[in-house]
Amino acid sequence: MGKTYERIDGRLRSFIEAQPVFFTATAPLSGDGTINLSPKGLTGSFAVIDEHTVAYLDFAGSNAETVAHLRENGRITLMWTAFQGPPNIVRVHGRGEPVFRDDPRWAELLEHFPAIDPAPHGLRAIIVVTAELVRDTCGYAVPFMTYDEDRDLHAKRFAREDDASLSEYFTKKEHIARSIDGLPGLPLPLPPSTV
Repeated sequence: MGKTYERIDGRLRSFIEAQPVFFTATAPLSGDGTINLSPKGLTGSFAVIDEHTVAYLDFAGSNAETVAHLRENGRITLMWTAFQGPPNIVRVHGRGEPVFRDDPRWAELLEHFPAIDPAPHGLRAIIVVTAELVRDTCGYAVPFMTYDEDRDLHAKRFAREDDASLSEYFTKKEHIARSIDGLPGLPLPLPPSTV
């Protein structure tokens, strides 16, 4: 049976912080718009800010659907599932906001991710989510899978980019400045890092 939680703390917090991968889901307001579901998982790129707020680092990639949807309507769901140990699925439904590199909150938010050197990954935003509904469910049908290690490919690919070349990379990608449905995505040129 599922349970609703008023805050992210204790056993619930420990569970989500221990998972090596989580998923984000967003959608535009348009009823025929493209729903987006993304895996996230670089160790140290997720943080519980307080009992009602979580955040994760948004790195360089070939699209910016989550950013575009959040800029339009703020709706987001995060999901963690146990692939090892007792079965469990946790979802945080809430309002998200992309905080960009020129935002005055950038440096303070970045302090919540001490294990990550953002430079090699082309960090472009920090997604901050305020929880409105936190629930868990059984996860009985989720298979057992083992976590071996993080891939190093992302860091290797983007380590050679500086702010100017990263902006140029994003400009060449079709769905960075605009989403698949034409919504505003990542602001370009990429704001310079304040850290």
